[in-house]
Amino acid sequence: MLSFVYTARNTQTGEKVTADIEANSEKEAARLLVERGLAPLEIKAKSKKPLLGFTRKVSPKSRVLFSRQLSTLINAGLPLMQSLTTVRDQTADKNLKQIIGEVIKAVEGGSPLAEALTRYPQTFDDVYVSLVAAGEASGTLDTALDRLATQQEKDSDVVSKVRGAMIYPLIVLLVLFAVLIFMMVSVLPQVQNLYQSLPGTKLPLITVWLISISGFLTHFWWIMLLLLVFVIIVARQAMHTARGKAYMDELKITIWPIAPLFMKLYMSRFARTASTLVGSGVPMIKMLNTSSRAVGNVQIASSITKAIDQVKGGKALSDSIKSDPHFLELVPNMIHIGEQSGALGDMLGKVADYYEKEVDNEIKSISTIIEPALMIVVGILALIMVAAVLLPIYSLAGKNLGAQ
Repeated sequence: MLSFVYTARNTQTGEKVTADIEANSEKEAARLLVERGLAPLEIKAKSKKPLLGFTRKVSPKSRVLFSRQLSTLINAGLPLMQSLTTVRDQTADKNLKQIIGEVIKAVEGGSPLAEALTRYPQTFDDVYVSLVAAGEASGTLDTALDRLATQQEKDSDVVSKVRGAMIYPLIVLLVLFAVLIFMMVSVLPQVQNLYQSLPGTKLPLITVWLISISGFLTHFWWIMLLLLVFVIIVARQAMHTARGKAYMDELKITIWPIAPLFMKLYMSRFARTASTLVGSGVPMIKMLNTSSRAVGNVQIASSITKAIDQVKGGKALSDSIKSDPHFLELVPNMIHIGEQSGALGDMLGKVADYYEKEVDNEIKSISTIIEPALMIVVGILALIMVAAVLLPIYSLAGKNLGAQ
């Protein structure tokens, strides 16, 4: 039995009701509600809550392998139930094995595969479910799964490249920060102790400043730690709010030098998702709705939502996004060609290929900018630390030479 969350209206009182119901499928849930005198307004599969806050995480690699294997078996002529059972027995991912087992039970109870997958949004997102539903409706489930696997592989590859480009400077900055803390806490206090033992000596201003900071860190490090934890918690909470996420997403596509990288990343993701959905026969409006959720940026998703309203009014998609600043110029131009030639899916695929290559180029460009910038920052900080340590020594040596 599956759990569903429904919103229905009482046919006698007109009152709107929201609650849970157990049924083998969404259709059966709707039938049960009608028998109870309720008119269903919305029925959604209820996701299982993870125990103790832990989610059953499935790696992208396991999900791609699942899609490929299931596609191959269905294409070979095996029934869906037998294909699912075979994939479950072959998978090495324990979490995925358990999920597939539950999906098999739901399908045995009469639920379509797409409907069974909606119970696991952390593993099978809107794009996945939409493509599976389109494949089931058109009898091309194997093709839809194969397209899904290809899209997931390319999306995962692009995201891993972007993360790799961001990790290098982060590691350098963390190491630099650790070295600075060590110098300020360990070396500078020794310089101060040396000068305190010599009467009539005066430390340079830069050394005094750094020693003051060093003393604060030594005696009140716990305040800094608490402040850091507080800032991290507040920042995480803010980023999970609608306003905070919108602000961060806006920064990603406006701040130099990362803005061109993220814009091209989002364009490739939108085009790849849209191409896969269109190629599987998903209607335009549903394709845009699903793509807006898959793109991963609130600002661009908002632009897609505005485009949906214009498309509903009879406007072409290319014209709907042509003047939108959240779409790069090539996207509406290529979509326009696809609309006129009747090859929208192919044009979107070419757009995705182009921007995936551009993401690689942007990563290389950012790397060439970040490396010298980091060297300059490291050089300046090293100069400050060396000056704070050596200036007192040179000053002391100069006094000794003068005294002689």
